[in-house]
Amino acid sequence: HAVISGFTTASAIVIALSQAKYFLGYDVARSSKIVPLIKSIILGADKFSWPPFLVGSIILAILLIMKQLGKSRKYLRFLRAAGPLTGVVLGTTIVKIYHPPSITLVGDIPQGLPNFSIPKSFECAMSLIPTAILITGVAILESVGIAKALAAKNGYELDSNQELFGLGVANILGSFFSAYPTTGSFSRSAVNHESGAKTGLSGVITGIIMACALLFMTPLFEHIPQCALAAIVVSAVMGLVDYDEAIFLWHVDKKDFLLWTITSITTLFLGIEIGVLVGVGASLAFVIHESANPHIAILGRLPGTTVYRNTQQYPEAYTYHGIVIVRIDAPIYFANISFLKDRLREYEVDVDRSTRRGPEVERIYFVILEMAPVTYIDSSAVQALKDLYQEYKSRDIQIAISNLNHEVLLTLSKSGVVDLIGKEWYFVRAHDAVQVCLQHVQSLKETANAPNPLPDDNLSFLQRLLKSRGEDLSIAELESGAQRPPDFKNTDPKLEPLLSRKT
Repeated sequence: HAVISGFTTASAIVIALSQAKYFLGYDVARSSKIVPLIKSIILGADKFSWPPFLVGSIILAILLIMKQLGKSRKYLRFLRAAGPLTGVVLGTTIVKIYHPPSITLVGDIPQGLPNFSIPKSFECAMSLIPTAILITGVAILESVGIAKALAAKNGYELDSNQELFGLGVANILGSFFSAYPTTGSFSRSAVNHESGAKTGLSGVITGIIMACALLFMTPLFEHIPQCALAAIVVSAVMGLVDYDEAIFLWHVDKKDFLLWTITSITTLFLGIEIGVLVGVGASLAFVIHESANPHIAILGRLPGTTVYRNTQQYPEAYTYHGIVIVRIDAPIYFANISFLKDRLREYEVDVDRSTRRGPEVERIYFVILEMAPVTYIDSSAVQALKDLYQEYKSRDIQIAISNLNHEVLLTLSKSGVVDLIGKEWYFVRAHDAVQVCLQHVQSLKETANAPNPLPDDNLSFLQRLLKSRGEDLSIAELESGAQRPPDFKNTDPKLEPLLSRKT
C-alpha cells in the first residue's frame, strides 16, 4: 500500500506538470521525469502567455469548487459529475466570444471510426517483440498501480488477473482497428473517478458516447481549448496526491514511510516505470530484511498464572535462575538461522537477574525454545539446530523445546533432531518445560552444595542429571526458594512431554 500510494502521488505530480504547457502557452518537453519538465518550464518562461493561463486557472478554480461542494453537500452531489462538462462548455464559450490567438484548440478531428483490417504479413514481428515485451511490462505496472489506488480509495478488492484479462482482450480486439496498445490511464482514470463513476458500466457508456462523437459530432469539439482539458486533468489528479497517507505512515510505521518516500522520489526523478520497479524492489528488500531478522522474545511467567509472555511487553513477568525461555516469532530457514543463533548466544550471557526466582545458580543451564509461532523449518535450520545442540552440550547447557506444530515436529523427527536432543525434552507447554528444568536446577544446586563431594564431581552436567538422587522438590517450593525436598513420587502429574519418554 505504501508503494502504491507513493507511486500514484508522484505520478499525479508528473501528470499535472505535463499539462503545464496548455496553461503557460508554450511547449514543454514531454517526459515522465520531473527534472526535464521543470527545466523546460523555466527555460521557456519568456514565452509565457496570459490568456491560456487565465482561462485555465479560472476553469480549474471552478472545477475545484464544484468538486468540493459535491463532496460536502449531498444534495449537490451532481456537481462533481457536471464539473468537467461545465469546464468544456465554459472554455469553448470564451474562445467563441473572444477568439484569443494564444489559446491552442483541439483542432480538426477526423470523422468516423477506424477501418477493420487483418494483418497479412508478419515479417516485422521478430523486431517488434522486445518493444512489445517492454510495453507489456509498463502496461501491467501502470494499469494495476492505478487500479489498486482507486480500489483502495473506494474500499473494494481488485482482481489483478481480471484486470489483465480485460486489457488483453481490449488489445487483441483493438489490433484489428489499428489501435494503439491499450493500458490503464492515470489521467483518464482519475477524471472518471472524480466524475463519480462506480462500475465498469461507465467505460461502456463512455465508449458509446465516443463512438457517436466520432461519427456525428467531431465539428463540435474543434473549438475546445486545450487549457480547459488540462484543467480537467489537473483537478482530477490532485485527488491522487496522497500526502495524508505519508503523514499517517510517519506516525504509525517509519519503515513504510521510508518506502513511500523512496517510491515517490524515484518515480519523480527516474520516471514512472523505474519508480514502480524500485518501489517493488524496495518493498521486497524490506520483507527479506524482516524475514532474516525475525522478532525473538524472552518469556517470563505472569504472576499467579501458568502463562508466559514477552518480558519487554509485560515487565511484571518474572523468569527463573538458570533457565532462559526464548520464543521465536517466525519460520526458521537458511536466511535467518545465523541471526537466531547469535541472539540465543546473547540471551545466554546477558540475563536480567533482578526479576529471577527459584534456586539461585551462577549461570544458565537450560534454554527452552517456545516454537508455537514457528510454522516451517528447512534443512539448513535443522543442521544449525544440531550444531547449536552440540555447542550447548559442550558448555553443559540443555535445550528443551515446547509447543511444536505437527509439520515442524515431523521434520525434526525425520532429521534425527528429536532423538539427538531426547524425547524427554519436548513438551506441550512452556510451563511444563519450566517445571522439569526447575527440578533439575535444584538438584544441581544441592549437588554443588553437598559437604562431601563425590568422586564423580568432574562429570558433565548431563551426566550429573542422570546420577542425581530419586528425590525432587515440588514446583511451589522451588519457586519460593524452599529447600525441603519432598518425595519425587509426588511430582505434578500435569507434566506431559510432547513425545513419550524413553524407557
